[in-house]
Amino acid sequence: MAEKNLFTDKVKIKIKSGDGGDGMNSFKSFKGKPACGPDGGDGGNGGNVYIVADGSMNDLLSFRYTSKYFAGDGERGGTNKCFGRSGSDVIIKVPLGTVVKDYETGTVICDMFADGEKKLIAEGGRGGKGNVRFTTARRHAPNFAQKGEKTEVHFLVLELKVIADVGIIGFPNVGKSTLLSKISAARPKIANYHFTTLSPNLGVVKYYDESFVAADIPGLIEGAADGAGLGHDFLRHIERTRMLLHVVDISGCEGRDPVEDFKKINAELSSYSRVLSGLTQVIALNKCDVYGAEENIKEFKKKFSRKYKIFPITAVSGEGTDKLIGCVFEILKTLPPVRRVESDEHFTYTKSGDLGFEIYVDGDVYVVVGALVDMLCRNVSLDDPDSMAYFQKILREKGVISKLRQMGIKDGDTVSIGEVEFDFVN
Repeated sequence: MAEKNLFTDKVKIKIKSGDGGDGMNSFKSFKGKPACGPDGGDGGNGGNVYIVADGSMNDLLSFRYTSKYFAGDGERGGTNKCFGRSGSDVIIKVPLGTVVKDYETGTVICDMFADGEKKLIAEGGRGGKGNVRFTTARRHAPNFAQKGEKTEVHFLVLELKVIADVGIIGFPNVGKSTLLSKISAARPKIANYHFTTLSPNLGVVKYYDESFVAADIPGLIEGAADGAGLGHDFLRHIERTRMLLHVVDISGCEGRDPVEDFKKINAELSSYSRVLSGLTQVIALNKCDVYGAEENIKEFKKKFSRKYKIFPITAVSGEGTDKLIGCVFEILKTLPPVRRVESDEHFTYTKSGDLGFEIYVDGDVYVVVGALVDMLCRNVSLDDPDSMAYFQKILREKGVISKLRQMGIKDGDTVSIGEVEFDFVN
């Protein structure tokens, strides 16, 4: 059976940048002259993961079928100082207005606002150095190479928030889609039953030499702010709009009270967000051509005309829409532009190769842990003197020795780093 509502505006995806390729540990050899010197090349870098805003996409439906995005791993370094090939990047295309969040923390990583905008989400691991990189004046034949950096799997939440100047809101079947079709070139599905619209429809409304973008937001109902009906799914799309165009069925032909409908929708906006309840509203009283609407118009204006600009219209014929659109344009001139969702510009996914460390005391043993230790465990050969010399050098350069001294370590105290335990000598 086909799905009733394929529109998708919130998904969870899994990403991983590529691991760095290992450096090569090898030596040149010629016939009759084995081991003529190190020639191991560096490993290739892992591929990156990017998010790109694509103006041709309307929703996140494609992510229902593909939710795993892994970049390519870097290749291992080769002999004769040859570099390994870098891993392929992954580019994830999303609609304009997609907010990217870290699933674990909820941190906003970026807001994909402009067509073609590109954001690096996860950087690939660096390739390991080949053994030729570890030659020094005193170390002519290093018999070890560096492993590539490893990366981790992360989960993202992609949340689409429509970018529009004006949000058209109201109860189901009040004529929102009909109004949008009259004032713009949009052609939303229109029918005489509730919830015809199951996804936001966008239309560009032109007014002389100017224009604005309007979004027909699917009909709200009581309890929408608590998730009833399509509430939570579509209230988020109103959050970006600069103002609201509230459509009310003033005819009361379905046995509804226009005044109560208006109050209920505004109560839902207030319950969901203070920002929404504070947006400027213009009211369109639709279906004015229906018998009995005239009395309802008088009653409605009596209650709300002091606070709101009210325009009786007939969306089917377009009657009254010119004055309505003119008013909307004048109000938009006084309002700030659509803004991005604030993001943490400094947010980055930490790779296991970012060499941090911590030290804690377990009894009389100083235990060093962290990404630095993981890297050393991958790269150090306990049986090779040159490798152990490299191990000691890294401990000094990265501040491990200094930190141990600050913690009051004494000669003869035991230090544990991964599988290595040694007595400290000052």
